[in-house]
Amino acid sequence: MFDNLTISDIAAVIISILISMGFHEAMHAFVSHWLGDTTAKDEGRLTLNPLKHVDLYTTILLPLLMILIHVPPIFIAKPVPFNPSRVKYGEFGVALIGLAGPLTNLLLAVFASIVFRIIGSDYITISNYLIIFVEINILFFIFNLIPIPPLDGSRVLYAFAPEPLQNVMKKIESFGFISILIIFVLLIQIIWPVISYLDSSIYTLLLG
Repeated sequence: MFDNLTISDIAAVIISILISMGFHEAMHAFVSHWLGDTTAKDEGRLTLNPLKHVDLYTTILLPLLMILIHVPPIFIAKPVPFNPSRVKYGEFGVALIGLAGPLTNLLLAVFASIVFRIIGSDYITISNYLIIFVEINILFFIFNLIPIPPLDGSRVLYAFAPEPLQNVMKKIESFGFISILIIFVLLIQIIWPVISYLDSSIYTLLLG
């Protein structure tokens, strides 16, 4: 999918990342606000403006570099802040906040695939952009559901995990972004085949 990218393709990747990430993070903030916590709104994160959610290194440069060197890209924005003690339904409310972002990306991928099927290949530039947009959102969806703290999937796992596992997850999360890189590198032989299979399956389902 990301082999032999042209300059216009790279531009499409960057635009897709910004739009997809903006919706992803905004939905975290919206659901958090809906569940009673105003932290994200108070800090200006309840917005679709991607510039409010961008981390130059982990959101743009890192995934773009990984794509260019043909390494599976990972996409990480600035985490949307929330106060768990102010969220309704406790751990399950936090799980809903976590799910909001990835599910939004899946819906964006579905929507873009429908548009692609409607216009077909009559507009090559638009069709190519839609394909890239779908792929970026599929990767956002899959990657963020990996249950490694602080990724969104860990919020869901935490809600159902026994206390000893929750304590381990808290310790892992305290390392932030570094924990994702370490675990991802150590377990790449296990994680990547799963990501690749899911990515291929969803892509084929949506675009054929």
